[in-house]
Amino acid sequence: MAQTGTASTRRCVLLGAGGLGAAAVLAACGTATTGTNPNGSDFEAEPGPAGSKGTTTGGGTTGGDSGGGAAGASLALVADVPSGGGIIQGDYVITQPTQGTFKAFTKICTHQGCEVSEVKDGTINCPCHGAKFSIKDGSVAGGPAPKPLAETKVKVDGENIVAA
Repeated sequence: MAQTGTASTRRCVLLGAGGLGAAAVLAACGTATTGTNPNGSDFEAEPGPAGSKGTTTGGGTTGGDSGGGAAGASLALVADVPSGGGIIQGDYVITQPTQGTFKAFTKICTHQGCEVSEVKDGTINCPCHGAKFSIKDGSVAGGPAPKPLAETKVKVDGENIVAA
């Protein structure tokens, strides 16, 4: 014996459940508006100087300091940065283009937000699309990057390179 109105009620419940399931699947496929993906899917188009409050990158600390680029914060040891080269340390690329001259730049490439991975032959190199930046001033030396790396002023304090 059939009951009147139950078929349409079941149909509504099933359609509603299917709609909720589809909505959940579509929401899972959406793009997040925030994150920390180092491959460039959430980069800042206008990155601030390395260590400033405006950057979204995380990073380690050096020399037992809290890092973050605050004035006086130790970024690296002078002895660790080769003359004519540089190192990647925490949120920074620290270079010594000429003996006794130190520079610090953000390690976030201005092309698509990847992290640069090496300092070699006078350039800071990004592995994602081949962008290269000068160790002297962070300017674009090759590849698709539209802007230079943001610089953070540094000075030598004893054996340390510190944010100025």
